[in-house]
Amino acid sequence: MANSSRTFADIRSVVLSAHSNKCDEGFYNNWAENYDQLQKKGFQYFVGLDSSAKMLEVAKRKGLYQELKQCLLGPTALPIKAGTCDVVIAVGALSCTHLPVTIVRELWQVAKPGGYVCVTTRGNESNKEYKNHLERILSEMEMEGLWNRISVMEVERWEKAVCDAESEYIPGAVYLYRKSEK
Repeated sequence: MANSSRTFADIRSVVLSAHSNKCDEGFYNNWAENYDQLQKKGFQYFVGLDSSAKMLEVAKRKGLYQELKQCLLGPTALPIKAGTCDVVIAVGALSCTHLPVTIVRELWQVAKPGGYVCVTTRGNESNKEYKNHLERILSEMEMEGLWNRISVMEVERWEKAVCDAESEYIPGAVYLYRKSEK
């Protein structure tokens, strides 16, 4: 990572760009074409993980990632060596319909001491219980001394709603933590 003082702003802009459209397979396939924005911010070594073969195919064509791995997180252990990543980002993956909240400890584990972990989740009614559980886990990890919270940003218009029972946009949150140096 070239300049750690700009990490949150850089990551936040990329993360927020992910939530302008409906998050279905078509969304991720379209987003794959623009996913290389992080490299322009000074990050140089990328490991891409996704369950979508299309996302990995597009990433390979762009030549941005040094490693690409297809895996389904949750049932499968995170296929990255512990303590090797400057920044770990999970966008659009932490929700009641995607990954278990326990994956956060795996994301923490692969971050280097002093590295960052940035995760997002939805704040809509159907995800409230999951969000509360996630926030408990994040706080417990902070109390255990595993990391320090850098920022939590609640976003009112996070992404377009996909359910008729919800208004046009649903809320969401971006959490940024820095792994302890110990």
